[in-house]
Amino acid sequence: MSVQAVVFDLDGTLVDSLADLGESMNCVLAEFELPQHPLSTYRRFVGDGIRMLVRRALPETERSEERVSCGVERLRDVYGARWDLKTRPYEHITDTLDCLRRIGLKLGVLSNKPHPLTVKVVARFFASDTFAAVLGAEAGFPRKPDPASALELARRLSVDASKCCYVGDTATDMRTARSAGMYAIGALWGFRDAVELSSSGAQVLAETPRDVVRITRLLVESL
Repeated sequence: MSVQAVVFDLDGTLVDSLADLGESMNCVLAEFELPQHPLSTYRRFVGDGIRMLVRRALPETERSEERVSCGVERLRDVYGARWDLKTRPYEHITDTLDCLRRIGLKLGVLSNKPHPLTVKVVARFFASDTFAAVLGAEAGFPRKPDPASALELARRLSVDASKCCYVGDTATDMRTARSAGMYAIGALWGFRDAVELSSSGAQVLAETPRDVVRITRLLVESL
């Protein structure tokens, strides 16, 4: 494998956004006079886009398409006003990104978060020259785990997908990577556990962001 680029998921991989996401959804549930969830529960709810987050957070008896759509609309408003109150990059993420760039690798971001907000989060927490391409959920590309957006991001990086590593923290990320022909690295510091990542196709697990540097160095040096 000739590694030329590393693609990162955003929430749960580059940034810890669980508190802002969970508290925003709980605000919506409170407006609807529905039960709220502990923040830890949102580890299982996030990762597949805003509509799926709302559907999972609503009680089963409240998941009509009308109710879900209303919840999505409200969550966009609530989260849009407070998305950066508690969200921060994970420890050692910035150093890891700098190391990968010094190795000569291109970096990208691929998220199921709406594209404008994905761009805004990346711009808020990372230097403008860190990533060569950023892609969130947008019209024309189905959400992960469909590989179309991953393949499009590889195209924007001018790198063949088979020469990309993909770092993510959920089953969705691992399935996306494998479907796109990318090398799947499971991020254990994120929202899900080793069992989920391994069973979904992770080819290696990284305990910390710094492990990503070690893994990619080994892949480069094994050529």
